[in-house]
Amino acid sequence: MNGKNALAAGVAAALALGSVTMVATQSTAAPRPTAADGSSVAQPGAGFKAMTADARGEAIRTAGRNAAATARELGLGPDERLVAKDVLIDADGARHVRYDRTYRGLPVIGGDLVVHLAGNGTITGSDLAHQGAIRVAGTTPKLTAADASAKAVKHARHVKKAKTGSKDSSTLVVYAVGKIPVLAYRSTVTGEGETGPTSRQAVIVDATSGAALDQYELHQSVTGTGNGVTVGQVSIETTQTSSGYTLTDAAHGGTIIYDSYNSSQSNPKQNARAFSKTTNSWGNGTSSSRESAAVDASYGLAKTWDYYKNSFNRSGIRNDGRGAPAYVHVDTGLLNAFYDDDCFCMFFGDGSSQNSNTPVTTLDVAAHEMSHGVTAATANLTYSGESGGLNEATSDIFGTMVEFSANNTGDPGDYYIGEKLNMSGGYMRRMDNPAADGNSLSCWTSSAGSVDVHYSSGIGNHFFYLAAEGTGTKTIGGRSHTGTTCNNDTFSGIGKDKAAAVWYRALSTYMTSTTNYAGARTATLQAAADLYGANSQERYLVSKAWAAVSVGTALPDPGTGTPTPSPSTPTPSPTTPPSGNALTNGSFEQGTSGWNQSDSIITNSSLQAARDGSWYAWMMGYGADAVESLSQSNVAVPSTGAPKLTFWLKVSTQESGSTAYDTFKVNVNGTTLATYSNADASSGYVQKTVDLSAYKGQTVKLEFAGTEDTYLSTVFLLDGIAIG
Repeated sequence: MNGKNALAAGVAAALALGSVTMVATQSTAAPRPTAADGSSVAQPGAGFKAMTADARGEAIRTAGRNAAATARELGLGPDERLVAKDVLIDADGARHVRYDRTYRGLPVIGGDLVVHLAGNGTITGSDLAHQGAIRVAGTTPKLTAADASAKAVKHARHVKKAKTGSKDSSTLVVYAVGKIPVLAYRSTVTGEGETGPTSRQAVIVDATSGAALDQYELHQSVTGTGNGVTVGQVSIETTQTSSGYTLTDAAHGGTIIYDSYNSSQSNPKQNARAFSKTTNSWGNGTSSSRESAAVDASYGLAKTWDYYKNSFNRSGIRNDGRGAPAYVHVDTGLLNAFYDDDCFCMFFGDGSSQNSNTPVTTLDVAAHEMSHGVTAATANLTYSGESGGLNEATSDIFGTMVEFSANNTGDPGDYYIGEKLNMSGGYMRRMDNPAADGNSLSCWTSSAGSVDVHYSSGIGNHFFYLAAEGTGTKTIGGRSHTGTTCNNDTFSGIGKDKAAAVWYRALSTYMTSTTNYAGARTATLQAAADLYGANSQERYLVSKAWAAVSVGTALPDPGTGTPTPSPSTPTPSPTTPPSGNALTNGSFEQGTSGWNQSDSIITNSSLQAARDGSWYAWMMGYGADAVESLSQSNVAVPSTGAPKLTFWLKVSTQESGSTAYDTFKVNVNGTTLATYSNADASSGYVQKTVDLSAYKGQTVKLEFAGTEDTYLSTVFLLDGIAIG
């Protein structure tokens, strides 16, 4: 951390605690305790507390919620976002939060950092791979991805006969390993190298000039060719050994596929051996080769890993980067697959005469089983009653989403579960119309908790389909879907990606082991509010989808709202009132409702304090060139009396003197009516008043605009806004 940013962290800490002493060093982490002789005190477990999966998950979620505020304190730029990656907790309660960085949505190579916090949550220091804010001239590359791949092949040093394949497409990134960040492409090339004939190398090229910025070998992971029973011919990740290849996927946490050799369900590992051979071509597309089912499983688990990583930044089942081993050919005549959290592994049967002995390794089934592991690592929904139905529904939901994400022409995405298993009815379950199988529930009833969890899952599946796709008949993935409801309602969906995001956030942040369907409704509504706003159409349509499966009632439509009752004896106005609305959510206690913000300005972060309640607006504080805006349109200024705008403002700064370096302006219809600056610094909130007489009876746009210069930070906290 440079001296300016170290000071910024110190000032922020001082604002929270009253005083703090900061020493700017390369690492600003607080020093560890020392023994009397000056030597470092030994800490068991490297000084870290042991954490359960649930505790670690909650710590990471907390870090994610604080990411925007943390970025401000570190002096990062307005286009940067922090993505929480890991949390370690010391024995004394101090925390070390590791983040990855993005810039305008692009991954930042070399942007990772660790933030150190005391037990009370105060930032005590940080270590950044790249010091300070990220800035690049723009995010529109001069080179295309194909151009970058061609450049990467020419630049590759660690492999011979370099080439790029369809799965090695170049990805746009910000490369911040050097002093000055640049827009770049990260490409993967394949050729002859130290790890064999299919060695892989990463090459970073400048997105403008095509110059090589960096390159390094990617050891262990090898791309093989597989022919699965249900997925067809696909590329799979394998590992090369001294004697050949194994079905070990180093690119996805070291996932290993084992042949159980028909060991019983009670001891499926008994005869198991890892798949290995001298060539890197696997299976023949039929059950006559034991490798074919293994290809299905390997492919399905890799695609599931990729979906969670790309969609939710989740690295494996437990978000720890470890792959779970999988066993195929379990038992004899087993028409089942299952996940076992005790051994952190998955098992797949070969099917039975009921499905023409088709291995139970289809894409959506593999994703279904891996998703059971994700549920175990997050909400840990009890596998009985309504929570058990939610557990099964979660796996069906994400199994379906993986199928869409994989985009495999041989198994296109749809809302049927197990449609490739050759079941007599053509599928195992349907999400659009669960009751069509004769057993599953499409609508909630008071007896849902006593139904087999595979059947009560239909309620959650039906909800998800309706939330994603809405009502009506349509063809998806070549199959007919009927979006029927339990209340004869009709509505549109929010799209499967948004619906999945709502479900994942609800699962990982709000659901617990005993959540039932009513609790799931509450959790998803909160998740939708988090993601899209309390008054968003997304949240409203989520409520409509729950009502459509007989869980709760729909919220009022935010597009029309609910009429405010008129007073019984209205007082006539002497003049025609303005056509706009009164100022909305001036206390911010409804989150972002009513406001337009250029960045994540409205917050309930504990790193600063609201004047009243828990929500407030936090503007500026970057310690670098930045501008921000918070506005509300169609605001009605009273037509009588002496209308005025009042608000509470707290200014904290590193600047000194009376010169205005960083400013906070109040604009009405683009005209600046008041300006405050670092020179107005105060120890607490101060009420400000702005005369609006010139706008009496008009409908206006109210804007708060912040500007910060390149040196030293100023924080403007805003709360309690009113017009009267």
